[in-house]
Parts: sequence; structure tokens; C-alpha cells
Amino acid sequence: MTDTDTLTLVEVDTRVGRVRGAWRDIPGSEARSAAFLGIPFAKPPVGELRFAAPVPVEPWEGVRDALEFGATAQRGHPGVTLIPEPSVPGESTLNVNVFTPVPGEADAALPVLVWIHGGGYFAGSPASPWYDGRSFNRDDVVTVTISYRLGFDGFGWIEDAPSNRGVRDWLLALKWVQENISSFGGDAGRVTIAGQSAGGGAVLTLLGMPSAQHLFHGVWTASGVIADVAPETWQRVGRDVASRAGVAPTRAALSTVPEERIIEAQKAATDMSGPDAMTKVLDEGLTLGPAIDGDLIIRPTIESLAAGVGADKPLVLGANDDEFSMVVAGAKNKLRWIPLRILLGKSGLKGAQRRAYIAADRDVVARGHAAVVGRYITDRMFRTAVVKIARARGAAPTWVYRYAFRSTQPGMVNGSAVHCIDVPFWFDCLDSIDVEALTGPNPPQSLADQTHRAAADLIVGGDPGWPAWSGSPGSTRVFGGPAGSSAVDPDGYAGVAPLL
Repeated sequence: MTDTDTLTLVEVDTRVGRVRGAWRDIPGSEARSAAFLGIPFAKPPVGELRFAAPVPVEPWEGVRDALEFGATAQRGHPGVTLIPEPSVPGESTLNVNVFTPVPGEADAALPVLVWIHGGGYFAGSPASPWYDGRSFNRDDVVTVTISYRLGFDGFGWIEDAPSNRGVRDWLLALKWVQENISSFGGDAGRVTIAGQSAGGGAVLTLLGMPSAQHLFHGVWTASGVIADVAPETWQRVGRDVASRAGVAPTRAALSTVPEERIIEAQKAATDMSGPDAMTKVLDEGLTLGPAIDGDLIIRPTIESLAAGVGADKPLVLGANDDEFSMVVAGAKNKLRWIPLRILLGKSGLKGAQRRAYIAADRDVVARGHAAVVGRYITDRMFRTAVVKIARARGAAPTWVYRYAFRSTQPGMVNGSAVHCIDVPFWFDCLDSIDVEALTGPNPPQSLADQTHRAAADLIVGGDPGWPAWSGSPGSTRVFGGPAGSSAVDPDGYAGVAPLL
């Protein structure tokens, strides 16, 4: 429990009750940040509400302490992400955390950032110290991090249950922001949603949903993974989970199954182990996540964007150069002896397309065969999506970047711009725990200054500070690359051209 005697407390009224947060200093700044943690936006999704759409929390009397993170949908310590994302036990898993420099000052009308965490739609937590909003508070940006149901509870098909329950959690959390953020000094008319990995996919899903457009006004997606699970896959996996749990695929039957048993069945039904696992993921995509249900999500996200949904909203999107290189880094010495044509051929890349791809990535070839295979996985899962989405947006305000900073930490991530490495720079939290374990010693503060500044500029002014996407390579910004972290990249995403 938190010792309130050592804290400077502050209280704010929301529409459903009064909450008590605490002031914190911001290192290197005269500004301060107030944190309000674990504020519920919905009733606990348990019992009759377990597989239901989220239900708004009921008003409470008195003052509710908001001094510690609320319960998380993530259970245990799955070790899925490279970001420290702790699990917090408990049933009330649908909550928000608010960080603000001006609590109670409704007239401040500061821009708002809403962050959605990643974790493959089955893991992750908003309780990460990396997601603390104090650096954005220093820039006069109110910051909100939200939780949502994960895995089967959030996204699994059930015969008689509402679809995409995790998506509905996002929507209700954003509605909470619209109704309450002014009490924390924020402007409900200036909300930017952002996320990384599955969180990046989440904000793209929301950008493509006509029903969500009134809830936000700008988007930043980092390494976004769009699920867009096909209806037949969604139903097949849902039936499989129910079968493995030994029950019918109905709300009543599944509600009798303990949570840990559902998680075990989910893991088995979505297992991607085996020699052809990565190829299967690249070809078929995720099997658990936001699904095309004909209700909330009526078509693939990229088709919605091409049809003009969300075209009035500024979008920044990008990927890291070597997102999943760590998948093959341990086999570096073995892969060096296998010809590239064979390695890439096993992944489905053959003939003229393979030759063009190798020619387009000569700089990666020079780093070894493992680097090439890692880049190919990255291109298929992330970097091609950046170009496709930017193209689909047409004339809509869109900015594209590459994150090229390579870790110097010995081991699996050494020498690569791997998944998650951009996050501590984006949040400007290089002094936080476990950062150097990912970046290597002495990560450059200058890169954090530039990355964080671009994010704040989008949130505050709707423009991250470099030329908008024009379809030409020269309209891509590179962060942390050899050409300089503030440079406009002359090559852009040219390396993925053979895969498009």
C-alpha cells in the first residue's frame, strides 16, 4: 500500500466521483506532474459481465484513492514484450491512468494523449513505468493510459457474446476521456491516440472505424500490427478454445471455466511453434485480435482508410528497421553457412522477386544472413504495412518515419533496431528501469529529445515537424540512423519495394 503521509495529494471531481492522486516532480524541470492511477471506467468484467460489452462504472460516494495502478488483464509474467509491463492481480481490470500538470483546471484545455499498450492482443499492461506521462506533462500535454481485456476474453469468438470486447473497451475508455478529461485540465476536442505494436494496430483499427471518429483527433502508430482477423478464422479459433476447455462455445458455458483454464486453451489454440511457424504468421497473420465482425469492424482496416475513413485526422506511422531480428539472432552462426536464396526461399521469396529484394537490401546483406532474414520478417510484418497504409490514405495528412537506432546491448538485440527500442525515446524516459537492457549503455538523450519532440508536436499542433508523405522516398524521416537522427531519409522504405 502507498504511504500517503509521504505524498502531496491532490483531488479532482469526475462525473462519477471524486478521486485522489499525488504530485510528483519531473526530473530536470521546474514543472510538476500529478498522477491519478487505476481509475475504473467500467465495472469489473467478471461474473455475468465476463464476456459482455463493458458497462460504465457506477458513481461512488466520498473520495476514491487513485494512488496505485489498478488490476491488469494480463496475468502472471508471460515475458512477451521487451518492455517492463507488470501484472497487477484483481478483478477490476478496466481502468485508466491520468497524468496531468494542471489537475482540476478545466479552463486549461491542454491537448491530450491517450496511449494503448501492445503485447500481441494477449499480453501487456498499462502499468509500465515507461508509459508514465510526466515528460508529456512537461510539454503541457495531459496523458492517459488505458487497459482493455486481452486474449480470448477480449477478442475470442463466442456464439452469443458481443464481438470484439477488447475494442469495445477501447471505445468506452475513450468515451470516459471525452466526458472527464476537462477535470484534469485536458481538452476533449484535442485528443491524440497512440500505441505501439498491438497498441499501434489498435489505434489504426480505431482510425478505420466510422463509429469511433468522434472520440479522437490525431493518431501516432509505432510498429502497428493490424489483426483484422477473418470471420472464418475468428470462429474457428473460438470453437477450438471452447472445445479444449470442454464446453460449448456459449457465454453461459464458458463463464463456468476458470480464467487460467481459458488461457491454457487459448495458448494451445493459437500455438505457432514449429519449423514453419514464422512463415505461417507472415502468410496468415494473427489469429486472435480485432476481428472483422460485420458490426464494429465491417472490412479490413486498410480498405476503410482507402475509402476515406479517418482522412480528416493527421496520422504519423513508422516501424523499426529490425523489429523481429531477435527471432533469428540466436542462429546467427548457423545461418551464415546457408545460402541466402535458400533461406529466403523457405520463407516464400523466390526467383526475380528474391533477387530484387537482395539487391535492394545490400546494406543489410553486409551485416550477415541472420540480419537479412530478420529484416525480411520485419518487412513482411511491419515495414510493408507502413507503405500500404500511407498509400491508402492518399491526400490525407500522413507522415512516415523509420526508426534506425541500433542497440549496443550484447546478446539477442545487439546491432539491431529491434521491436520496442523506440518506446523509451518516445516517452523520453531513458532513466527508467530496464531501458539499458534493451538499448545498451548510455542511450543518446539527443535522440530522445528529437523523438519526443516530434510526438509532442503532433499532439499539440497536428504536425510532427517533417514533410508529409508524398509517395517519394524523400518524405520519410529517419530517427537514429547513420545519416543523423534528424535527417529526411533519401531512401525511405525503398528496400520493401520488391515485396509490395
